Amino acid sequence: QVQLVESGGGSVQVGGSLRLSCAASGYTYSRAWFRQAPGKEREGVASIANDGLTYYADSVKGRFTISQDNAKNTLYLQMNSLKPEDTAMYYCAARTLGWVSLDPRLYNYWGQGTQVTVSS
Repeated sequence: QVQLVESGGGSVQVGGSLRLSCAASGYTYSRAWFRQAPGKEREGVASIANDGLTYYADSVKGRFTISQDNAKNTLYLQMNSLKPEDTAMYYCAARTLGWVSLDPRLYNYWGQGTQVTVSS
C-alpha cells in the first residue's frame, strides 16, 4: 500500500512562487500532480516517470516544474509566475505501472491535497 502526503501549499500573490512536496511510502513508477478548483473537474498538471520523463499541461508549461528525489521518495512541484487561475486544491497521485499521464483515472494512489491560493 502506497501512502502520499503533500505539503507546501499556501497563499501567495500573483507572480509569486510556491514549491509543493509529496512524500511517498512504497514503490511507484509514475507520479503526477493534479488540481481541482471549486465547481470544476480535477485536471492534470504535470507527470513524471521513474526515469525522469516529464509531461505538462499546456496551461502550466514554462511556469511549473515537476521533479523527484528518488532517494527520498519525494515528488516536487515548483510553481512560478502564479496566476489567480492556479488557485485550487493540489493533489499528488501515483501508480505502480504505466507511463506518464494526466488522466486521473489511471492513478491508484492519492494524497489528501494541499491548498494553493493566488490572490491579485
